[in-house]
Amino acid sequence: MDDKIERLESLIALQDRTMEKLSDQIFDQQKQIDDLKRLVERLAQKVRNMDEEMENGGPVDVPPPHYNG
Repeated sequence: MDDKIERLESLIALQDRTMEKLSDQIFDQQKQIDDLKRLVERLAQKVRNMDEEMENGGPVDVPPPHYNG
């Protein structure tokens, strides 16, 4: 009977460690997701700004100043 109890306690301890590891991984992944969301939003804003500049700006294909045509 004592062996069964020790085995169950060992299994519970293993499950506790596994759950802690999984919790840590979930936390890390959520942080990465949050960072990626911020990055995507910044990139999307840059693209929107570029679109606005292209719509409001002059010709898109302006040759560089050193170009001699």
